[in-house]
Amino acid sequence: MNRYFCFALIFMISSFNGLIAQPGISFQISFTEPQAHYADVEMQISGNKSDFIDLKMPVWAPGSYLVREFAKNVEGFYAKGADNAPLKVQKLDKNTWRIAAKGKEGIKAGYRVYAFEISVRTSFIDESHAFLSPTGIFMYVDGLINQPATVSINPHVDWKKISTGLDAVKGKKNTFYAENFDVLYDSPIEVGNQDVFEFEAAGVKHEVAMYGGGNYDKEKLSADMALIIETETEIFKENPNKRYVFIVHNFQNGGGGLEHLNSTVLGASRLGYKSEKSYKGFLGLVAHEYFHLWNVKRLRPQALGPFDYDTENYTTDLWIAEGFTAYYDNLMLRRAEFYSPEKYLEVLCEDIKVVENQPGSKIQPVSESSFDAWIKYYRPNENSRNSTISYYNKGALLGMILDLEILNATKAAKGLDDVMKAMYDEYYIRQKRGYTGDEFKAMAEKIAGISLDNFYRDYVHGTSPINYNVHLGHAGLSLVNENAGSNVPSLGITASQKEGKLIVSSVTRGGSAWIGGLSVNDEIIAVDGYRVNGTTDALRTTDLDKIIASGKVGDKISVIISRDGLLKTIELTLTPDTNGKFRIEADKNATAEQLAVRKKWLKL
Repeated sequence: MNRYFCFALIFMISSFNGLIAQPGISFQISFTEPQAHYADVEMQISGNKSDFIDLKMPVWAPGSYLVREFAKNVEGFYAKGADNAPLKVQKLDKNTWRIAAKGKEGIKAGYRVYAFEISVRTSFIDESHAFLSPTGIFMYVDGLINQPATVSINPHVDWKKISTGLDAVKGKKNTFYAENFDVLYDSPIEVGNQDVFEFEAAGVKHEVAMYGGGNYDKEKLSADMALIIETETEIFKENPNKRYVFIVHNFQNGGGGLEHLNSTVLGASRLGYKSEKSYKGFLGLVAHEYFHLWNVKRLRPQALGPFDYDTENYTTDLWIAEGFTAYYDNLMLRRAEFYSPEKYLEVLCEDIKVVENQPGSKIQPVSESSFDAWIKYYRPNENSRNSTISYYNKGALLGMILDLEILNATKAAKGLDDVMKAMYDEYYIRQKRGYTGDEFKAMAEKIAGISLDNFYRDYVHGTSPINYNVHLGHAGLSLVNENAGSNVPSLGITASQKEGKLIVSSVTRGGSAWIGGLSVNDEIIAVDGYRVNGTTDALRTTDLDKIIASGKVGDKISVIISRDGLLKTIELTLTPDTNGKFRIEADKNATAEQLAVRKKWLKL
């Protein structure tokens, strides 16, 4: 036996011993007081060899870029040995509990979680069901994030169903397996009496778990969702799952979605399925979250996995991860022919309207918007419209522009689809890692055969106005602002009635109120000697609106306000309303090259 073989054998034995010494981890979840919105969590750790164990609760949920401090909902933490003798516990920081575990191979930790926040990213429990968002329920052993875990669920009395993307453990009722905590944290769980139906699409079994009732048609939903899934799968040529779960929460007014590895959680309005607009909105949400199956959950910026659950995970590329997904969701509805070409262009104009009518688009680059999502996007204030732009809306428009630029450069032979497929193959399948911003740019340039330096300088890292007519012109289309040239006077504010008072709720950068010093929370009492009253009736015009509409740009007005209980008179000069209203028109004299791009882009 040579020394190299001996060394290798010793290394293998020591590695094997290290593996068998790793603790086994399991959870039991029960609901003794669901009406009070509690989950009871018991965590069992076996095979411990350490003097102490640190248990940590994540502070955020992947896909939702905000530190939410899930540990704030934990109470009654305790630890015991296998003999049920109490073990000393020390709270080290906001989300870490240290257990004195010396000499204890078997350890049991328990705690309760208060869950009463309705959203797709937070847990909610009441007498009718339990929705478990895993990052706010399950703790992990510090340093053992890659350890497998099992979860056994004891449903409350009369709850009969469990829906989750986790694999069921054979032979064990209501028990599920996660190969590591990244998988566990990416697998939400619905427990209750949800309405469950199934369909197959792209060779994958899909389960839909509907909570909250609703006027949905299961057969129609199955067919329409399957069409979207197959349309998206065609881009990447493979569907990486064997099974996928949609958890849908139907409320009186619901919305939003959060992507997961082989599942998603969607919010919907329970009586919105019969309205064409609302139904198409729901299908768009399905298309958005399902597209994340590839873009974000597998093809991802480097910062988005493996995750650090203790702190923010920064990236400048959410405009790709989220924005391109927002571009593709409506484009998929066009390709699946839920939207006519004309309707799709109308929908596209809504994104243009949002971006162009937001003063913050001239202040914050979309790469900065991505990076600062943690402190700005999820924490908007009264000035956010003036200082920020959404990486969703702006990113969607940049997806459109890049698609058109590639189609034009390749004479409609290739588009953004080809970039996404090539990136997926290279970084998810071949290199098995996330990409850098420079790597995405390089791949897009390779597919297009052109430099994207100006695109990145002006639109990604800069705030240059988007020249829509240049980019849409590649498809023989042009953008028309129906409000261009109008000289409608405006105060540049929004106001709402509160307790019979007309209160300023926002002030637009560069407008009359901004320049003259009118502020959010000011109560408007009178204008030019006329008493002003508010109204909560959306079909009526406020007195203030009537007064402003009767004037003209350049008029000076005197506004009496109450600010913090003190009366004040402010002199303002009316400025023009700069908000645009947009439509996209087709050039009747478009060239054959332009028509080829239009045909490929809009699937004509």
